[in-house]
Amino acid sequence: MTTTTRTSRHLSISVDRPAREVYDYVSDPGNIPGWAPGLARSVERLDGRWVGESPMGRVVIVFTPRNDFGVLDHDVTLPSGETVHNPMRVLADGSGCEVVFTLRRQPWMSDEEFRRDAEAVSADLAELKRVMEQG
Repeated sequence: MTTTTRTSRHLSISVDRPAREVYDYVSDPGNIPGWAPGLARSVERLDGRWVGESPMGRVVIVFTPRNDFGVLDHDVTLPSGETVHNPMRVLADGSGCEVVFTLRRQPWMSDEEFRRDAEAVSADLAELKRVMEQG
């Protein structure tokens, strides 16, 4: 049996807001342009799906159903038709929380592309922190 695993990086940021508040904001795909412009500069609901205009072109974004565990996993279907699964969590930490995004290196990514992707996700997490802490 052959097992294939990919390189992953866990990117996180502390946010000085209650976990439920951060979860509620992030779990609404309509808020993506406000905190994750690296994913989509605009998002609209078309035929029951969330469609975003991303730097890569049009993408379809599907979040896991709302839950009490802080799970914000989401699938992004790229213009090529490939779907990328993105594990994400909001973890309570006292009166604040930590947001953790697991970035998985795609088989076609070079070291440089993976580094740039990590930088883009880190920038989106920093923007989420800024937006949430400004109130």
